[in-house]
Amino acid sequence: MSEIMRNEYPRPGMVRESWLNLNGEWDFTIDNTRSGLEREFYRRSSFDMKINVPFCPQSKLSGIEHTDFMYGVWYTRAFTTPEGWQEKGRRTFLHIGACDYYTIVYINGEKIGFHRGGMLSFSFDITKYLNKGENRVTVFAADDERSDDTPSGKQSMDFYPSGTMYTRTTGIWQTVWLENTPDAYIKHIKMTPNAKESELLCEIKTANAEDMTLTAVASFKGKEMGYIEKTVAWDHITFSLPLKERYLWDVDSPNLYDIEFTLGDDKVKSYFGLRDIALKNGVTYLNGRPIFQRLVLDQGFYREGIYTAPCDNDLYMDIVRAKECGFNGARLHMKVFEERFLYHCDRLGYLVWGEYPNWGLGTGNGAISYQNMASEWFNEILRDYNHPAIIGWCPMNETGHNVDVELIRHLYEITKAYDPTRLFIGVSGFHHVEGCYDMLDCHDYNQDPVSFKERYAPLNEGKECEYIHETLYKKPVWEKSDKLCFLSEYGGASWHIDSDKKGDNDWGYGNAPKTLEEFYERYRLLTDALLDNKGISAFCYTQLYDIESEANGLYTYDRQPKFDTELIKTITSRKAKIEEF
Repeated sequence: MSEIMRNEYPRPGMVRESWLNLNGEWDFTIDNTRSGLEREFYRRSSFDMKINVPFCPQSKLSGIEHTDFMYGVWYTRAFTTPEGWQEKGRRTFLHIGACDYYTIVYINGEKIGFHRGGMLSFSFDITKYLNKGENRVTVFAADDERSDDTPSGKQSMDFYPSGTMYTRTTGIWQTVWLENTPDAYIKHIKMTPNAKESELLCEIKTANAEDMTLTAVASFKGKEMGYIEKTVAWDHITFSLPLKERYLWDVDSPNLYDIEFTLGDDKVKSYFGLRDIALKNGVTYLNGRPIFQRLVLDQGFYREGIYTAPCDNDLYMDIVRAKECGFNGARLHMKVFEERFLYHCDRLGYLVWGEYPNWGLGTGNGAISYQNMASEWFNEILRDYNHPAIIGWCPMNETGHNVDVELIRHLYEITKAYDPTRLFIGVSGFHHVEGCYDMLDCHDYNQDPVSFKERYAPLNEGKECEYIHETLYKKPVWEKSDKLCFLSEYGGASWHIDSDKKGDNDWGYGNAPKTLEEFYERYRLLTDALLDNKGISAFCYTQLYDIESEANGLYTYDRQPKFDTELIKTITSRKAKIEEF
């Protein structure tokens, strides 16, 4: 384990020069009884196993591959801060990209904080806990995928993964790193583009910066586009930065501006895209142009790393593969994707929906649901707001009939309060709550192109779609179904490159095609039915690649193409009816 994997800078939207990657070999142990707290494991300098962070212990890349349930795990390692980090007037922060699920962190045997949630980045100021010379960080993570008190997404609640439920992830699964700042520093940056007016609206949170000067310099390909200098009155500042020239961010030309913020000795580099999103009569407009959302379902799983991509290029290439099949975006499904993936989406002009792994959480549990989801959902919006590639938010997927309506309404309200600029779907698939979505969507895995087209034909004429009321939703949706405009899951037929490799548990939706020609024809007719319908403005095909026993990907789990990608691209990317106006 001498090689440190995932050693790239983990937060491309807020870059500082002073940082230290703590990935690599850590000591590790499993604590299923969770008695390690009483036995003071946080004071130990070693455990009985070694693990390769940031890969979860279930994964091959972790070096452990323990796939049984783990209710508690411990990590520890020593580190030494670089020269100058502990001088007076400097602060050191410990960042953990993600750790599933409930995490307690110790520095040199002292508890410094805890975090609830398995998906989002979190950090602690560890300055006062550091010793001169060598220090030790210890992490305890408690997890229970079988409890309906916590969201776990597509992590299997059974010992053997099957169907649409996959191998579990416990503990650390994203980069652990240290960052050093001055005592006065920038805490958070919120950037809202206003493409029509060629300006960037900035809200900056600061610490210990009262009466200090903050500057912002925007540039495009090295040429200065805007400069502003402001005085921080207290702990935040808001301003508009006019831009000299306008270069729009779009799927075909993902132009990105660079921007640098300076507060005393603190320098933070970031970037932004100038683009506007609107929804009119069920049609999405990007920079005033109608655009059909040709999305593919991406669940963010990897054979050797499970939740964690083996390398940064794997994140990049998943986007490239989707674009090679004609898709202009994805639903980032039932998982909060890491920041570097979103960075690559921004670079490549790839529209994505930010989602959340609500499965596993009893969404009718009232207070528990609020406690274990609402805060983490808000922090996802807070963390990922600046990414121009994100076109919409969707916190819930296919909830049960007993979904807490007030929870959905709360998620809608907090999302729109912080981000009124993007699309929102409260629950993808069905059981929509009135007034808590912008786009009405449904999931339909009908494999017969003829009846599939007939179901949605009324929408093409601006009429109500009775099928949605009577069949798909099982009970009336709380809104007229003639507003349906998004088939957010369709397709899903299984196919194997090599029939000899087909296993008894391989799974897909509906009846599998018998020949390759049958698959192409089915894909073409199902997709044509949506592209030719004036009432449909977005679809999401299931799915980009196979995952474990689920064999309905356009690529294998190892990302080998199963089909002629040029043919798939021709079918996927042709002009839709809503784009002809």
